[in-house]
Amino acid sequence: MTDARQFLGIEPLADDRHWRLEVVPELTTPGRFLFGGCGLAAALVALEAASGRPTVWSTAQYLSYAPTGATLDLTVTLAAEGRRVTQGRVVGYVDGAEILTVNAAVGSAAPLEVGGVWIAPPDVPPPDECPPRRPLNVGSPSIFDRIDVRLARGRTFEELRSGDAIPGSADSALWAHVPGHLEPSAATLAILGDYVSGGVSQPIGRQVMSRSLDNTLRMVQVEPTEWVLCDIRVQALVGGYAHGIASLWSERGTLLATASQSMSVRLWDLP
Repeated sequence: MTDARQFLGIEPLADDRHWRLEVVPELTTPGRFLFGGCGLAAALVALEAASGRPTVWSTAQYLSYAPTGATLDLTVTLAAEGRRVTQGRVVGYVDGAEILTVNAAVGSAAPLEVGGVWIAPPDVPPPDECPPRRPLNVGSPSIFDRIDVRLARGRTFEELRSGDAIPGSADSALWAHVPGHLEPSAATLAILGDYVSGGVSQPIGRQVMSRSLDNTLRMVQVEPTEWVLCDIRVQALVGGYAHGIASLWSERGTLLATASQSMSVRLWDLP
């Protein structure tokens, strides 16, 4: 089974506080720059290795682009190391310019007599009964060629591009997995959580381009699952900025994590 480190191709340099990621086409958007979820995932691989603890919470702020062919250098700082929780920071650079900053808390689980999950997964068909959600034909390889996505609820790209779509529900859902069964982890869920940005088209009935300003992941628990259900809810689009959340579920209906984003949005009127 492939893990996130292998999937991304990230490697440590002289020590576990310094890492390097080559921005190959298979980690990029169709716009030929690093997919935001892959940037956060790379930072979490580095931070978890440096701290020896799993992710509890993380947020990435995207400051600029890492284009295809660039080298992303990541520096880990463990700012506060407590008995249970370590607060850390990872900064990514391209040619000395800061591209993204990730702040996170990592920590080990502790036994507690009380607890629960108070939301439920949406009622959608299983992955093998859902149609493929095919990426737009933009002619260049991207991260979307490596992830198998099935549309569980919502409208297809073709419907949104037809000109006939009308404003609809702000809720949509996708099943996603990586052929070869990418091992579930905070890093892999960070990649899948970045699908929040794709949900903005659903409530307005128009194809849009969404640039993620941040990507926040809150871990709940991890269990083996071939497919992850991304239950996406767009909360608002005002003044060209959108905000949305996703609940990430296993095939058994276990809540794995929640993801949220704010995005800069513009209409994408393709021929």
